[in-house]
Amino acid sequence: MPDSYAIDADWNALYVDGEWAAAESDETLAVEDPSTREQVATVPAAVEADVDAAYEAAAEAQSEWAAAPPARREAVIQDAIEALQSHSDDITDLLAHEAGGSQIMGETSVQIATDQAGEAATLPRQTKGDHAASNVPGKEHIVKREPQGVVTVISPWNFPLNLSMRAVAPALATGNAVVLKPATNTPITGGLLFAKLFEDAGLPAGLLNVVTGRGSAIGDRVAGHPESDVVAFTGSTEIGRHVAATAGENLAEQSMELGGNNAHVVTADADVERAIDSATFGSFVHQGQVCISINRHVVHEDVYDEYVAALVDRAESLAVGSAHEADTVVGPIIDESQRDEMLDYVERTVDAGATLETGGETLDYDGVDDSLVVEPTVLSDVTNDMPAACNEHFGPIAPVVPFSDIDEAVAIANDTEYGLAGSVHAGDLGTGMDIADRMETGQVHINDQPINDEAHVTFSGTEASGVGGYNDGAILEQLTETKWISLQREPREYPF
Repeated sequence: MPDSYAIDADWNALYVDGEWAAAESDETLAVEDPSTREQVATVPAAVEADVDAAYEAAAEAQSEWAAAPPARREAVIQDAIEALQSHSDDITDLLAHEAGGSQIMGETSVQIATDQAGEAATLPRQTKGDHAASNVPGKEHIVKREPQGVVTVISPWNFPLNLSMRAVAPALATGNAVVLKPATNTPITGGLLFAKLFEDAGLPAGLLNVVTGRGSAIGDRVAGHPESDVVAFTGSTEIGRHVAATAGENLAEQSMELGGNNAHVVTADADVERAIDSATFGSFVHQGQVCISINRHVVHEDVYDEYVAALVDRAESLAVGSAHEADTVVGPIIDESQRDEMLDYVERTVDAGATLETGGETLDYDGVDDSLVVEPTVLSDVTNDMPAACNEHFGPIAPVVPFSDIDEAVAIANDTEYGLAGSVHAGDLGTGMDIADRMETGQVHINDQPINDEAHVTFSGTEASGVGGYNDGAILEQLTETKWISLQREPREYPF
């Protein structure tokens, strides 16, 4: 249970200690398809007793797994990759039904998750210590690197597959056990799917435990459980601050990717057509529901009108509608609260003096009541303090802010509490590099857009965009700890 990867499989069970089991409570959560607004699955609503059972199983199983040979842990990750690839079509369909992901989003999610797991499979052999000579005669130092213990993963709803994989696979690869709590909107693709993948991969019982439920009911118990040694969280800055404070009570290590307000800077000598190609993808892929998507287009006044006109043309050319249509680029927003918030940002930005060039409304289609599809939206005459620019709007919205010189562009880009990602288009690469160096953010992409994630390159944010990091050596540091052992090979002289 479940016996397949399809949306119509029976997902109504938790996964604890290697068993699909009922929750302590009979309460359930309905999974709604954002495209059709219909219920497509039911999952358990766990309570704190279920959370405690998951951590108990994880703590019990972890020490034996930590002692397993690196090749054993690597093999399990590789088998999970094989399961992921073998069922990629079903998983892409799951993402459409649960997350409103288009075909592009689903296929990209599988590709990135495969890359994340592939990099994780190298970690068992990278988990090495160090050796050092001593200032004390006859003494030597050995520094071992060991798993932290139990890793808590709290995953988001926007890209639930790959943003869960980037924490779950490395944690298991480095000898930890995991308790995974997926977002309420995406409990299958962010949670129960992983139980199925790793069960099929032969992961020993207890090492991956999945508890689905409302954050209001079990969130604090998950984030602050005394058996939790690391908390890996992806989500909003507001919730992240609370999770961090809760985890901090146990002095748990934290790896947190939070919100972003990412700027796409376009200089006067940039190739505008190329900048628009990047902008269209960076603003509208997965409806803009990406922490590293373009939130603000910061464009030099000399090319501003040309840029706005071209962006409007591209926005209006995109296929918009149900995620179940093969050609859809812009599909539904995850739920009403997200939709209504972003539309409110648009309305208040226009009231503040911006011009609505296109979009700004929901799209009615196929007789769906109360559609969650928001039209691709372009706003011109925007200033950095307007609601759609100063907030992380998290939607298919492109506010375009003009600037007159490079210093002003950098000031606009940095005028936010966030520091997650950014991009620059400049005809002169030296100028592009200068701007990138001055942007106060965890990553900047020159002559590209900010939605980039490669598992062998460190991914992190600054300021209100998070602490810790993912990928490459950054996640290895988060998931392991060092232990210093010294060896005195001959008698030591002491002062008394």
